[in-house]
Amino acid sequence: MQIKRETDYAIRCLFYLAGREDDLVMVEEIAQEMAIPKSFAAKILQKLARGGLVTSCQGVKGGFRLAKAPEEVSFYDVMVVTEGPLALNICTEDRKSCDLSRTCKVHPFWVRVRQEVEEVFRRVTFERIRSS
Repeated sequence: MQIKRETDYAIRCLFYLAGREDDLVMVEEIAQEMAIPKSFAAKILQKLARGGLVTSCQGVKGGFRLAKAPEEVSFYDVMVVTEGPLALNICTEDRKSCDLSRTCKVHPFWVRVRQEVEEVFRRVTFERIRSS
């Protein structure tokens, strides 16, 4: 399992915003401070806004800020917005995709692994990272 670069950059953007409290921060600043290409940062921040993790304000004094407190935003939230639901194996998401899922001895293992990985990502919040 490897996260996409987009997810890594999204995590960096949110980490930076978590450190800026309620300030509106321009894309240029986030991109420069987090070493992300500006156009990619803009695209990611718009996706995070559509996903409800950041809010955006347009205009000369516009920018982005977290939509929730840092302790309410987890790595799991970011991954769902950038990558979709965590799926280690298709059978954990859609039992109909595998004719063997009802009798398969491996299926419960995949389900448990997915749940445990998901739980780890849910526990890692931006407040937790910021204060470590």
